[in-house]
Parts: sequence; structure tokens; C-alpha cells
Amino acid sequence: MNIPFLDLGAAYRELKTEIDAAIHRVLDSGWYILGPEVEAFEAEWAAYCEADHAMGLANGLDALILALRALNIGPGDEVIVPSNTYIATWLAVTAVGARPVPVEPDPATHNIDPARIPAAITPATRALLPVHLYGQPADLDPILALARQHGLAVIEDAAQAHGARYKGQRIGAHSDIVCWSFYPGKNLGALGDGGAITTNRADLADRIRVLRNYGSRVKYVNEVQGVNSRLDPIQAAVLRAKLPHLDAWTDRRRAIAAAYAEGLRNSGLILPHVPNWAAPAWHLYVVRATDRDGLQKRLADAGVGTLIHYPIPPHMQAAYADLGFAPQALPLARQLAGDVLSLPIGPHLPMADAARVVDASRVACA
Repeated sequence: MNIPFLDLGAAYRELKTEIDAAIHRVLDSGWYILGPEVEAFEAEWAAYCEADHAMGLANGLDALILALRALNIGPGDEVIVPSNTYIATWLAVTAVGARPVPVEPDPATHNIDPARIPAAITPATRALLPVHLYGQPADLDPILALARQHGLAVIEDAAQAHGARYKGQRIGAHSDIVCWSFYPGKNLGALGDGGAITTNRADLADRIRVLRNYGSRVKYVNEVQGVNSRLDPIQAAVLRAKLPHLDAWTDRRRAIAAAYAEGLRNSGLILPHVPNWAAPAWHLYVVRATDRDGLQKRLADAGVGTLIHYPIPPHMQAAYADLGFAPQALPLARQLAGDVLSLPIGPHLPMADAARVVDASRVACA
């Protein structure tokens, strides 16, 4: 038995004819920066996300950075972030000169705990930056209510949440800005880097379009100090070929998640908790185990690939030593980093292999 954590080439093999045609369409067009292919994907992605605007960008980190810049967040400002997240969420905040202020997660969902946010708000706070971790929606209503109460912006990190729903509405337009990654391993992945922002605010959409293109809307006329962060037309074409299949792929992920939930019940693992208002995209299926490292080794010996998302919390990284967190700080993030293990899940994982993952996991936990 050899079950990879994720077969990145499977989506291409399934859609080879469509993807090859899309790439050749761009090559034949002679238009290789922005242009009609990117504009078409932006319109399709906005419609899918139930948002008014979408702007294609070079990658997901740039999406977060430009979201903060579009809101004029910078030095002297604070942004509330999850303690339990991939470091990109924090990197965006420090990239604009602001300070990340971490808030611990709800242990059940691993997402930022809205009840803990008020204690972190100070006069310097400018924005809340929840993450829809593993494709599980964060609890947005109380977060948005806090933002309104304190006059703060909300930026969602939806890099793992393509197709997820919160209380029936797709993730994509609940807050001021929603940031996306199309890294190849995402639920909607390009064949290289890519990212986007969705929003219902026309003013922010316009500002981001200017910022991503050297601060210019008219060639050689630069209104602000922008950057070069434009979604490549070839990647836009690939994403257009994949987007019509995203819902079916999400359904496959949900079927695997349901099989894991049933098959791993009473196995000794702590399984994902899904609130009744959430419809996750199941980017990852993350369990917790007291002997996580031993479990990972036993599964590897059985031919099952797994990954750890994420082994070192941002506040414990050398990159953020200057923030001065004590070793015992943020204990929930540290505990999760030591317990979590991601099992194989993806739209091209055969259900028979998912059953083998269940069997191997139950043996490994015995």
C-alpha cells in the first residue's frame, strides 16, 4: 500500500484536454500580461464567490499584503491574527510595517476564537485578520460585530477555503476584503503561483488594481508606490479550466471526510469538529493525537503519506524572535502544533484508498 498525501498531477490528468487547450489559447493570443484571460477569470471567480469584484494577483501572500495596503495599514498599527496559522498571515502584517497581535484558537475548530479577541483590541488596532484554517470557516458573525463596534476592518485569509460556506453563503464577500491563494496544492490550484482578492467594495477593488500594477492605471502614470503582482494569463486560463469542476471536487473531499469521520470514530484520535453553520471545503483533514510523531511514523511504515500543518507556530519562529514572546506564550497554538496530523484528502483520492487510510490509522492507534 502506497497512498500519497496528495497527488498533484491528478487534476491535470483528469482535465488534460481542457487545460492544454486553455494554455494554447493564451499562447496563440499574444497577450501575456493581464488582458482578457485574466479579466474573464476575475469575473468568473467573483461570481463563484458571490462577490462584486475579484482581482487576480501573483500569489496569496501578495493578496494579504495588498489588502492591508489598500486599507492604509502600516507602521504603528496593530492587526489581530490567529496564533494558530501558517506564517504567511503574520508575514503580510509585518511586511507593511504593522504589528501582528495573536489570539488563541477555539480548540474544537482550531480557528481564531472570537471570544478572545476583545482582550487583544487596543487603540492601535486597525484590523482583524481571521483565517479559514484547513478550509473550515471561521465564525465570522461575532468577528464582524466586533469590527463594527470598534471601527475596524476585517480581512479574511481564505487561502484554504475555496468553495466553503458560512451559514449558507460562500466565503468570498462577508468582510471588507477576502484573500485567496491558487498555489498548486489548493482546492483550486494553478500550475504555479497565483492569488486573488474578492470584495464588494468598489473603492478597495479600484485601489488594489492600481497597487498591483506599479501604482498605475494609465501606462507611465503612477499614482501611488505600487508593486508588480499580476495573475499570469496562463495561470488564469488554467484556473478557468478547473473552476467548473471545483464543486464536484469539493463533494469528493466531503465524501472522504465523512468516511474518515465514520471510520475513525472511537479510534482514540480527536477528529475535526464542524459547527452546524459551517460547510467546510476540506482542504485538509486534520486529526489530533497524543503520540502524533509516533502515529505519523507508523502510518508512513504502512505506506500512508501524512503532513503536519503546522509544526512550529509563528510566534516560535526565529523570524519573529524580535516580538519577544516568552517560551510559554500562546499555549493552545503550541499544543496544537505538537498534536495535529493531516491525513490524505483530495478530490482524486480513491474511496478504496480512504478506507485503507482508516484501517491503517486504527491499527496505528491500537
